[in-house]
Amino acid sequence: MTLRQKVLQIVYPFLIKLGKLKGGTQVAINKKNTKAMTPFYELNVRLNNNSPINFNSLRGKKVLLVNTASNCGYTNQYAELEQLYEQNKERLVIIGFPANDFKEQEKGTDEEIAQFCQLNFGVTFPLAKKSSVVKSAQQHSVFQWLSRKELNGWNDREPNWNFSKYLVNEEGVLTHFFDPSVSPLSKEVLSAVHDKV
Repeated sequence: MTLRQKVLQIVYPFLIKLGKLKGGTQVAINKKNTKAMTPFYELNVRLNNNSPINFNSLRGKKVLLVNTASNCGYTNQYAELEQLYEQNKERLVIIGFPANDFKEQEKGTDEEIAQFCQLNFGVTFPLAKKSSVVKSAQQHSVFQWLSRKELNGWNDREPNWNFSKYLVNEEGVLTHFFDPSVSPLSKEVLSAVHDKV
């Protein structure tokens, strides 16, 4: 871990508290249970080890999709995501999407990112190949679906920083968007993960 990463690790709890104090904690919920125009299960992703995941294989589980970075104040959320994953493997799949979209906080290669996550946070949940998650010509197709209501049915929020979180339920419906300042172990996330369809 670099000195910068160690400093950011110390700063992380203060960022979470500051976000709550400022009222910056944002959660968007699909209260009408609006179904997607384009089925979630038609999507797929290539992992950083080059193996593919067809989202059709995720039917019956909730899926938390998170854009990640190794040099961000929220990087400690890797540990929280791993804890959430370990405690809910029977009902939840987490896929991290490393991206260098915000202040160049993910400069590493796929191999370097995987090694960093494993060594420092014990990450065992899948990581996608490094890609772009913000609206652009290069935006990953999964994040196109997550951030365009004409595809997912209701949500236009794109990631506003590293560790934005999107939850899809067991039927392929996008149910929640969680701002980066919302901890993966927050009551909001835990409640959404444990809700039954």
